[in-house]
Amino acid sequence: MYSRIFNPPKNQSFFLFGARGTGKSTWLKQHYPQANMIDLLEDEIFINLQAHPQRLMNYVDIKKSKTVVIDEIQRIPELLNEVHRLIEKEKINFVLTGSSARKLKSTHANLLGGRAQRYEMFPLVVSEVGDDFYINEALKYGMLPGRFKQADAKKYLSGYLALYVREEVQQERLTRNVSGFHRFLEAASFSQAQPLVVSKVAEDCHVERKTVEEYFNILEDLLLAFRLPVFSKRAKRGLLTKEKFFFFDCGLFRVIRPVGPLDADSEIGGAALETLVVQEVRATNSLKDLGYILYHWRTKSKHEVDLILYGERGLHAIEIKSTTHVRSEDTEGLKLFLEDYPMAKATILYGGSKAQKVGLITYLPVVDFLSNVEKYI
Repeated sequence: MYSRIFNPPKNQSFFLFGARGTGKSTWLKQHYPQANMIDLLEDEIFINLQAHPQRLMNYVDIKKSKTVVIDEIQRIPELLNEVHRLIEKEKINFVLTGSSARKLKSTHANLLGGRAQRYEMFPLVVSEVGDDFYINEALKYGMLPGRFKQADAKKYLSGYLALYVREEVQQERLTRNVSGFHRFLEAASFSQAQPLVVSKVAEDCHVERKTVEEYFNILEDLLLAFRLPVFSKRAKRGLLTKEKFFFFDCGLFRVIRPVGPLDADSEIGGAALETLVVQEVRATNSLKDLGYILYHWRTKSKHEVDLILYGERGLHAIEIKSTTHVRSEDTEGLKLFLEDYPMAKATILYGGSKAQKVGLITYLPVVDFLSNVEKYI
């Protein structure tokens, strides 16, 4: 069991979102052992509180603790009105977890008027795993906590995917066409770490474009995927506008992505490495409150930079290569970016072992970067 670096405020209510399997429940049991625990995945509790949200206090023993943890709050958005009342009247601190923001958005749920901050739980980061981090295993199986506990990590990921489709997509009736959604997942995996062309995904999975757009929204609402917009601030050249798509964990991507004799290892491995780097940066940025906004950069002439970080701490341009040697053409995107943004810090991450600076570009072994992301950004 790994210690997490997530540090929420003390004696204050907050939301904790995160995809299933990221370790929310385990963390809560460790940090709030005396709290009143209300799990909305338990049928009896769910049925009772769905019909009578005002009965929430029936599950709370103030003498035991004035902290109440409600797991999977998105299942009963109406419960938030009662939560709000109890925060005001009884001064109870609520920890509200969720694996989906979909119902909360669609029902315009009461998000407590700023009385509860929002945090997110991610897959494990390298600093949490420590000596158990092996990059080749991470590239194959990702960083979800559950896979570190299993002898057969691939089987765990397959079960994780099946559980999500069954419990989230089917049970919550997010789509009626489950077979079409399965085909969509496979088609979407070919867009991993690529600018997203929705019409191409729709064509590949034989589902209408409008439906596919909704499927992508479902993935993001379930916190299973995210997109990076194009960095276009004070743009000096023509840019493509497509957002770049990612499943949130490289292990999930690998288990969804079909592999056959025509699939190049370098293509799949390159997408997995970029995913691992981006998910690590994304988590560290949030957990350490670094304040960056994440982008990518791609010109109409097809020059690109995989990851752009922009914020008060500075401007970082990061190119990610799985090869052990960097070719001159691998740095063309960074050089063009530096022409437009000479104040940027440019880094190329690669599979070699030597850190060096060549001109304005820092060459950095990707393992070194992953082991200490905060230091480098």
